[in-house]
Amino acid sequence: MPRYFSHEQATRLLPEVERLLRLAIHARSVYEEADRAIDLLQQRAQSMGGIVVDIAKARLLRESREEGAKHLREALEAITELGVQVKDLDIGLVDFPTTYHGEEVLLCWRLGEPRIGHWHGLEEGVRGRKAIDAEFLQNHDGGGVN
Repeated sequence: MPRYFSHEQATRLLPEVERLLRLAIHARSVYEEADRAIDLLQQRAQSMGGIVVDIAKARLLRESREEGAKHLREALEAITELGVQVKDLDIGLVDFPTTYHGEEVLLCWRLGEPRIGHWHGLEEGVRGRKAIDAEFLQNHDGGGVN
């Protein structure tokens, strides 16, 4: 069962979500950089007829890739445990479940935005974002979860 957030609850949680999201993005970058370097080493070895690979360098790259994957997984799990949904790591997009007029909807926030200023239905996604206005704030409910 999802956790539902009021706008106020989601706003209070936003600094922690942002911190974890930035960690996840950085960890993914570390992973991808190490993965590309490993691929390059393998391609070079194959194209040059099996040249001797620097074993220490390859080991460090594998360790870096594994650490990046571990930290990425931990950050994403921590966000999920908070009840927040990561929608797009490339743009830093997350959703906080809430209800509006008794229907489940999502408070929507993107990394770099100063506040949670949008919401959308479950099937609409980011393209269906609507501005949070006074009517929304009066008629949405976080389910009393703190």
